[in-house]
Amino acid sequence: MKDDAIIYVVDDDQPSRKAVLTLVQAMGVRSEGFASAEEFLSAYDGHRPACLVTDVRMLGMSGLELQEQLNEMGITISVVVLTAFASTPTTVRAMRNGALTLMEKPCDDDELWDAIRTGLAADLQQYEQERRRKSIQHRLDSLTPKERQVLQFIVAGDANKVVARKLDVSIRTVENHRHKIFHKMEADSLAELVRIALAAGISVDPQE
Repeated sequence: MKDDAIIYVVDDDQPSRKAVLTLVQAMGVRSEGFASAEEFLSAYDGHRPACLVTDVRMLGMSGLELQEQLNEMGITISVVVLTAFASTPTTVRAMRNGALTLMEKPCDDDELWDAIRTGLAADLQQYEQERRRKSIQHRLDSLTPKERQVLQFIVAGDANKVVARKLDVSIRTVENHRHKIFHKMEADSLAELVRIALAAGISVDPQE
């Protein structure tokens, strides 16, 4: 588990909130508690990896409404939902909102910790994937329109002379474009360049 991981506990019931915070702290993980969803939303700074543990029924915004607000904001941290009033509609809504799990209060400490640990691992994986996607998109955005077109031909498997003929330019021009593409995309091999391009959704059809 990463040293900078954090657990956010949102529950308007102070004893319940303290119990979860005590459990998390005993496991050596940083945690922060909030008495309302509004308080959490006001304080959250986008830190990742993280896991949010929230109660369903709270004064003001409910835990389910908090999930939906986070979704609207594009915040994708893992969420564990707790409730003393479990019902099928509540469970379905929580899971549709992307909850990792819904657990009934009072929770078994081992089961709750397992859920939190799973949430942190999932959030770390998703966070790293998001960072990679953003990095690739940043590199793609640095390409000129012509370089991007040449990249599409490369992904399609065309040799330099074929690309030169299709673009009606010299092979030397295509080679210059390729050199710049490899540099900007930070690729050390053709295989790596193709992998990055495909991961970014580059079309194999330069006409698209």
